Amino acid sequence: MLGLEFPPINAILRWKDIFPTFNKIGLIAVLAALIGLTIFYLASRQDNSKAPRGVRNFAESIIEFIQNGVIMQTIGKQGLGWTPFLMSLFIFIYLTNLPGIIPILQMPATARLAIPLALSLLVWVTFIGTGIKHQGIGYFAHLLWPPGIPVFLKPLVGLIEFISTIFVTPFSLTVRLMANLMAGHILLVTFGLLSEALFFAETSRAFLVPMGILPLIMLIGVTAFEVLVGFLQAYIFTILAAVYISNSLAGHGEEH
Repeated sequence: MLGLEFPPINAILRWKDIFPTFNKIGLIAVLAALIGLTIFYLASRQDNSKAPRGVRNFAESIIEFIQNGVIMQTIGKQGLGWTPFLMSLFIFIYLTNLPGIIPILQMPATARLAIPLALSLLVWVTFIGTGIKHQGIGYFAHLLWPPGIPVFLKPLVGLIEFISTIFVTPFSLTVRLMANLMAGHILLVTFGLLSEALFFAETSRAFLVPMGILPLIMLIGVTAFEVLVGFLQAYIFTILAAVYISNSLAGHGEEH
């Protein structure tokens, strides 16, 4: 219609491999890991006897944010040892979310299944392993039968808790992250293509050109919104990971 042709959905989400088994998603993931490592490597090189500045000040701000905004809100003071893990999780997710608004890259790596699923399984293995380490085999009793459950309800509650923890938890973590970033990416592509099509309409249809301003405004607005979404999704994923770890440390369903 009107010479406007949108690409198939697969063209929005997939590209040819840069080399076999390695495409843009892999490149973004590698860059995110390298950027995170570089920030903290450079911060560690600064003299501890002097006031933090530059990259060290930035790195310490991230650490304080994770400790005060995530760990102290979920696990408590005893969870400060989890700072490196949760901080790495947050930084990596945010840096793989951000390329959705960066020209040329223009794709959040977390909008593809592989990375959110791998991160969700990492969190799942971590909190299950933590529960076993701190509570022994009794962890599974806390997991399946929270305190205070009547005996006659234990089979039903146990089944629900088993399905929830073993299957629903990693699935919900994966889908929450992937779906939010994929939806934003598709919106950006749609408004971008629509703006281009209207601005470069044929001369006989020049009246369409001014209409290109509308999707362009939407494109700018969605781009700004995606900056916030990228941060929020990284934060939500990290704080949920902290909640699961907290439950494993204190006993499923118990106050701590």
